[in-house]
Amino acid sequence: MVMKKYILIPVITLLILTAALLTFAETPYYQPPKESDEELVMDMFFSLLLPEIQQAVTHYYADSYYESPLVYPYQINILKMERTNGYRGFMFSVVIEVTPVFGAHNPIGRDQLTFSITPSEVELKKFKHLEDFELPEHLRDLKR
Repeated sequence: MVMKKYILIPVITLLILTAALLTFAETPYYQPPKESDEELVMDMFFSLLLPEIQQAVTHYYADSYYESPLVYPYQINILKMERTNGYRGFMFSVVIEVTPVFGAHNPIGRDQLTFSITPSEVELKKFKHLEDFELPEHLRDLKR
């Protein structure tokens, strides 16, 4: 009976700790509270940055596909954002991850883009293709 307690107590403790860790696991990307001012500003930021993102994605996939894939604002995730010239400076470095799609939201890949943003320009510093996704049969004729 005593031996069972020595085994049972550590097992129960391990289960409780594991459950607690899973409950408080972080989501991979930060999401602001729904309908908050922060969400509004983030959506506006994505809308302003979207032409630069779309241009970079179009350029990257031009040799692989006959059509340009689309990036929707809700498929943009900020990985890192920082000021590069100190507190209240207006020079930023932003690293984002996007999922370009064809048709009715058929993802073709996952890409990481790094932008330098100043009051006068947005410049793509780095484009890193992370992953390819298989296209559904009805879209395979888009591949070069």
